[in-house]
Amino acid sequence: MGVVLGIESSCDETAAALVDGHRTILAQHIASQDDAHRPYGGVVPEIAARAHVERVMPLVAATLVDAGMTLADVAAVAVTAGPGLIGGVMVGLVSAKALALAADKPLMAINHLEGHALSARLADPALEFPYLLLLVSGGHCQILVVSGVGRYRRLATTIDDALGEAFDKTAKILGLGFPGGPAVEAAAARGDPRAVPLPRPLLGSAEPHFSFAGLKSAVLRAKQAGSHADEDIAAAFQAAAIDCVIDRTRRALVAAGAVGALVVAGGVAANRAMRTALQALAAERGLRFSAPPAALCTDNAAMIAWAGVERLGTGQNDPLDFAPRPRWPLDPSAEVVRGAGIKA
Repeated sequence: MGVVLGIESSCDETAAALVDGHRTILAQHIASQDDAHRPYGGVVPEIAARAHVERVMPLVAATLVDAGMTLADVAAVAVTAGPGLIGGVMVGLVSAKALALAADKPLMAINHLEGHALSARLADPALEFPYLLLLVSGGHCQILVVSGVGRYRRLATTIDDALGEAFDKTAKILGLGFPGGPAVEAAAARGDPRAVPLPRPLLGSAEPHFSFAGLKSAVLRAKQAGSHADEDIAAAFQAAAIDCVIDRTRRALVAAGAVGALVVAGGVAANRAMRTALQALAAERGLRFSAPPAALCTDNAAMIAWAGVERLGTGQNDPLDFAPRPRWPLDPSAEVVRGAGIKA
């Protein structure tokens, strides 16, 4: 199977990568925008879109040079076509269309969530379908059965905030800086998780859905009370979040049917404490545990290129008039969960 060029620009990382059918990342470049967004404590869409315009084509050129290749050598161009910040998605998609058209290569319009869903298979050759996927990122918190490329059955979603969003808001409340996830994890390592009583929303409920808005509000109240160290609040928050994730995932495993592995992916999957807890749950259930390395958990183009490789192997491609999709569920047939709104 040939080499696929991947492009990612759905949020605040601009990235390009070349991946082959043997799971080799031949070259990749990622340009972070953390410094540009840090003064605002979060991603500013207009700033992100302008940065993508400036960076995407130079990153593609540098990636091809690093691999000693030209555009003529790739089998297809894969690009994130949604979901995400619409300005960034449009920049990447238009750029990929131009490259595909100029080189007469197939276009692969990739769902960003599918990139995360399949990223573990890039890093773990032994991971086979079907598996249960916990997808946790800044904008999404879902549990799905992954039965094959393009075959996803959603079992659970968040009814309010995504877990990554809760980490980011906790970091902002505690003044820990941006990006929030790594900052909270670092602070939590220095704190006592038992020092601050925090709620575990939906713990023990029959359906495996998530809720983190109440936990985030409890963090704010604990900070405003002024009687706890920031490190202790961070540790208590992380412990409560992990308790919720393990309880909800255990519930989803009951509904999933026969799966061979438990997989975690997305930006929050880089959290080491969460990985350890999920690995213990997988062992408890006699399942293989798989998680991409940290570099493949955050937004990157290697996972987009790999999703392109997987889809190329099934004979799929997309037309050059494919429209960007700011909202794009992996399982369009899933019922809307009461209270979840657009995050269903």
